[in-house]
Amino acid sequence: MPIGLKEKEAIVADVNETASKALSAVMADYRGVTVGEMTSLRRQAREAGVQVRVIRNTLARRAFEGTEFECMKESLLGPNILGFSLEDPGAGARVFKDFAKENESFEIRALSVGGKLLPPEQIDVLAKLPTREQALAMLMAVMQAPVVKLVRTLNDVPGRVTRAVAAVRDQKQQEDE
Repeated sequence: MPIGLKEKEAIVADVNETASKALSAVMADYRGVTVGEMTSLRRQAREAGVQVRVIRNTLARRAFEGTEFECMKESLLGPNILGFSLEDPGAGARVFKDFAKENESFEIRALSVGGKLLPPEQIDVLAKLPTREQALAMLMAVMQAPVVKLVRTLNDVPGRVTRAVAAVRDQKQQEDE
């Protein structure tokens, strides 16, 4: 059943809004993936904060206009599924990469982050980006390290003085004997 002009405009507007908010996007060829597997992919994506869309290439080209995903226009060939990461830039890459490991027919075609098109071989770079919580934990550890070192150093001074006094005391006791 053909899609009317109003429906097409609504789809383009919806995808454009999602693309404007997204931090990164991953595109894959889903030929050969069963409906059950696709449902599983959508569930995993939803849990990871990734919005998955299957959209006609002509509509996707229009939807990408004015967003940082315009660079993906040339990669829109054949049936594609798009994953937009809304909270964590690496979430979509992780979901699609894990799904591709389980399904040989699922082929990642392109990635985009920060307005740059990346080849599918770069999926590991994007997938290994830390989540927001991991990045904050790493930042806190880096910020806390100098304070911890200072406290250890300050606590070490009285310990050294105590050990020196004890050594002098032991030496005098040995001399007295």
